[in-house]
Amino acid sequence: PDDGKVVARQTVPATAAPGETVVVRQRFYLPEPRLWGPERPALYRAAVALEGADPKEATFGIRTVTVDPRKGLRLNGEPILLRGACIHHDNGPLGAASTRRAEERRIELLKAAGFNAIRAAHNPLSVEMLDACDRLGMLVMDEAFDMWTRFKKPYDYAADFPLWWREDLDALVAKDYNHPSVIMYSIGNEIVEVGTPHGARTARQLAEHLRAADPTRLITNGINALLAVLDEPGGAFAAEGGLNEAAVAEEGFFSVASSTEIVSRRTAESSSVLDVLGMNYGESRYALDQARFPERVLVGSETFPARIGVLWPLVEGNPNAIGDFTWTGWDYLGEVGIGTTVYGQPGAEPGGPNPGLEREFPALTAWCGDIDITGHRRPLSYYREIVFGLRTEPYLAVQRPAVAGLPIVSRPPWGWSDTAGSWTWPGFEGTTVDVEVYVDADEVALLLDGTEIDRAKVGTRLPRVADLRAEYRPGTLTAVAYRAGGEAGRTELRTASEPARLAVTVDRAQVAPDDGDLAFAAIELRDVDGHLHTGADRPVTVTVTGAGELAGMCSANPVTEERFADHTWRTFEGRALAVIRPTEDGEIVVEATADGLPATRTVITASAA
Repeated sequence: PDDGKVVARQTVPATAAPGETVVVRQRFYLPEPRLWGPERPALYRAAVALEGADPKEATFGIRTVTVDPRKGLRLNGEPILLRGACIHHDNGPLGAASTRRAEERRIELLKAAGFNAIRAAHNPLSVEMLDACDRLGMLVMDEAFDMWTRFKKPYDYAADFPLWWREDLDALVAKDYNHPSVIMYSIGNEIVEVGTPHGARTARQLAEHLRAADPTRLITNGINALLAVLDEPGGAFAAEGGLNEAAVAEEGFFSVASSTEIVSRRTAESSSVLDVLGMNYGESRYALDQARFPERVLVGSETFPARIGVLWPLVEGNPNAIGDFTWTGWDYLGEVGIGTTVYGQPGAEPGGPNPGLEREFPALTAWCGDIDITGHRRPLSYYREIVFGLRTEPYLAVQRPAVAGLPIVSRPPWGWSDTAGSWTWPGFEGTTVDVEVYVDADEVALLLDGTEIDRAKVGTRLPRVADLRAEYRPGTLTAVAYRAGGEAGRTELRTASEPARLAVTVDRAQVAPDDGDLAFAAIELRDVDGHLHTGADRPVTVTVTGAGELAGMCSANPVTEERFADHTWRTFEGRALAVIRPTEDGEIVVEATADGLPATRTVITASAA
C-alpha cells in the first residue's frame, strides 16, 4: 500500500518456449484491504520482477461500484452522488499537451471547489490525468467517442469509426484498467444515430465489447435526446438555426423536448444496453423514468451550469438519478463565447435577433467554466458549492459596472451573470449595479460602510440567490444573511486602496527538474493590505532566468489577441498567470515588471531531493 509495507509476496514458477506469451494470474489474500474512495484514495503498488530484468510496477486500488434505480450509486457499499464537472483536454496557456503537474493542479482545484467527479469531454483522458485522479480521489467517467458512423463535421472520426472502434475501446480499457478512479466508461457523446435501429445495434456492440474486456465498470452514453429524434417525420423537432442556437434562445428547450413520448420510444432500445443512461440537458426524465422505465438509472451527463440550484434537488430527490456533470468545470479553448452575455447599445430595447452560439475573433475561450483558464474560481463556483451544501459562508458577487444598465440581447444558458467578487471599480463612482448574494438563508441585508442600503428575500429568481442593488462608491460592502429571524452568516468586500502593487505567488517553492513538473505563478495587483485591485489593469512582463523557462502565460480574459507564448500579458481584473517549466537542477528566478510599479522577484528551487 501507500506506506510501502509489503503485505503480500508470491513467487510464480513458469516455463515457456522462446517467443511464447505466458499469462500469469495470481490471487493474493489481504486481511484488511484498504479501500479506494474520494475521501481516502488508498492505493497499492504491484511489482513484477523477472530474472535478469528490471522490476516493473503498477499502481492500483481496490473498490466496488454498483448502481440500481432505488438505491442509486454505491461506492464500497456506501451511497454517493456525483458532483461532476465536464472538462476539455486543454490546459489553457499550455495548449493540448498533457503534463503531469498541470493535470494534477486541475484536479486539486476542481476538488477544492466541491467536485468529486469529472467527465472526459469528449475523448479519453490522459494517463497523467488519471494518475492525478487516483492519488487525489476524483471519480472519473472516461469517454470514448464523440461520433459513431454519422458525421458531425467533415472528415471527423466517423470516417474511421467502423474500422477502429474495437481497437480504440481495447486501448481505452488497457489504459484505464488499473486506475480505481475510473468508475464508468462512456461510449459516446450526443451520438446522432442513437434513435435509430442501426444506432441501437451499434450501442449494443460497443457495450458488449467493453463488458467482455472489463466487466468491473459501469457503461453509459451521453444522449442528447433531441438530437436523437431530429429527423422525426414532419420536422416536429427541427430547430431553426440548429440545436445549440435553439438552446441559446430557450433555456428549457432541451429539457422539455426530452420528456416527449417520441424520445422515449426512439431511444429506448439503445438505452437498454447501458448500466447508466446519460442525459445531456434532459433532467425532465429523472422523475418521468421512475414510472416509464423503472429499471433505468440516469445521470446528468451534461447540464446547464446556471441551473444547478434546480438540478441538484432533482438529483437528491430521485434515487434513480446518481449525479450531475456541469458544462463545464473549467473554461477552455474553442466554442468561443458560448457563456458570454451579449449586450445591445445603450437605450435599446432588451432582446433582439439571436446572435448565435459563438462569438467572433478575437474571442478566445468559451467563458463558461466554474473555474477560468488561470485556475481562479468564478462566482458561479461558489454558488454551486453552496447548492451542494459544502459551504455555509455567503458569497458576494457584483455586476461589472461597465455593463450596468445595458440591454441584454442574449444570455446563453452556459453562462452566468456578468459579475465578479469585487468592490473596486474606479471611474464608476455613482453607477448603480446589481449585487448577488449566494447563501442558504431566508433574507439578506446589504450594507455599505455599516448602513443598510437594500434588503431582499432569497430564492425569488434562483434558489439560494438574493438579488439586490447598490450605488458604487469606495468603501466596505457587507452582506448579512438571516434565517428564521436570526443572523446566519455575513461576508464583505472592501475597495482596494491606491497604489496597486505587483504580487507574485507560486503554488510550490520547489519543483522536480523534469519535463512533467511545473510551477504556476499567480500574478496579481494588490494594495498594501492585500486586497485585489480589479481596476488597475496593465501589461505585466515576466522574465525567467536560471534553471527554468516560461512555458506559457495568460490571463482569464475571454477576448484577447495576446498569445500564450508571449512574455507580456495585460492583467484581467487584477490577475494573470505564468507557468514555469524547470530545465535542470538549480534556482529559477521569476521577475515580474509593470510600468509605474516596483518589480517583484520570486525564486523557485528545481531539485530532485
